[in-house]
Amino acid sequence: MGCRHVLIELRLLTGKTHQSAGDSMANLVNFEKHGSIGLITVDNPPVNALSVGVPQGIMDGVNAGETDSGIAAIVLRGAGRGFIAGADINEFLNPPPPGSASLFDVLNCFENCKKPVVAAVHGNALGGGLETALACHYRCGTAEAVYGFPEVLIGILPGAQGTQRLPRICGVEKALPLMVSGEFVPAKNALALGIIDKIIGGDLLEGALAFAKQIV
Repeated sequence: MGCRHVLIELRLLTGKTHQSAGDSMANLVNFEKHGSIGLITVDNPPVNALSVGVPQGIMDGVNAGETDSGIAAIVLRGAGRGFIAGADINEFLNPPPPGSASLFDVLNCFENCKKPVVAAVHGNALGGGLETALACHYRCGTAEAVYGFPEVLIGILPGAQGTQRLPRICGVEKALPLMVSGEFVPAKNALALGIIDKIIGGDLLEGALAFAKQIV
């Protein structure tokens, strides 16, 4: 399964991590317009795991932004204390219903979107969270954000094409040490490596919206 992820946050997933597929999508993912920028917010406490319903909600948001002639770019962010944790570990043993949208569907949706998609990162973008950000066309984040693939420390490779996208973004020479070491990369280093495009000072949402406007 894609993005076997965020090992340091597994302890946080002991509570309710997701709603059932029948729950209202609006409770998991919100889409709103900020002028010419569409904003997708994943709100799935405690760590914004991509549980059943969340991938489809994100894809619906991308489609809403892509088909709206008044939207020039799309920003993706996580609510609460962090960006997106990747796959929901509860679903490793209890797979989602057949036909449910998957992480791979979401990442391909970002990559194929005809309008720029910007990941706005705060907290951690680790494992599947980093793979999600890498599939976006641009990445920005707070000075405190941390990036990496810690799952390799227990012998699990990034499973959602992170090993392909990271070298394309920052080059094989820079990407390989990160993919095999499980190293946590602070924002300043991530910027220098080309993993992110901008560090946002001050309010992340305000800065991400401004960045999105600049690129279009």
